[in-house]
Amino acid sequence: MDLKEYITIVEDWPKPGIRFKDITSLMDNGAAYKYATDQIVEYAKQVEADIIVGPEARGFIIGCPVAYALGLGFAPVRKEGKLPREVIRAEYGLEYGKDVLTMHKDAIKPGQRVLITDDLLATGGTIEATINLVEQLGGIVAGCAFLIELTYLDGRDKLEGYEVCTLLQY
Repeated sequence: MDLKEYITIVEDWPKPGIRFKDITSLMDNGAAYKYATDQIVEYAKQVEADIIVGPEARGFIIGCPVAYALGLGFAPVRKEGKLPREVIRAEYGLEYGKDVLTMHKDAIKPGQRVLITDDLLATGGTIEATINLVEQLGGIVAGCAFLIELTYLDGRDKLEGYEVCTLLQY
């Protein structure tokens, strides 16, 4: 199945010059969404993941069905102030300034093999911060899986030394 057929390119959104890759048209199609999820499930098996982690919100859309299919847990990574219990935090750079991601302090057990999932690998900042959180808790990043990679933004460079799986590249 050619998943690119199910990605809608939205011109000039959210600002002029951007060609936004909209995954909702893939999610609207049950067969395409299942196919994409199944590909990441197979990758999770290959890397022997014990738990799935994903940053909000689209990391949930990718990671939760993978965790469900494998009978594994899912640990969310959220922006500061969104998780109710004790958290650890990691700052990451934005185009203008910084942001913070958090994870429950008890989400990952030392030595657990973690698959990090998200919809898009762009500059890599969010995933780099997510890796930082997993490793702070003693988790082993077994791999990172994405629906889409924007190769021209060189996000993979920030993930050097980690296994990376992408289903589509632009």
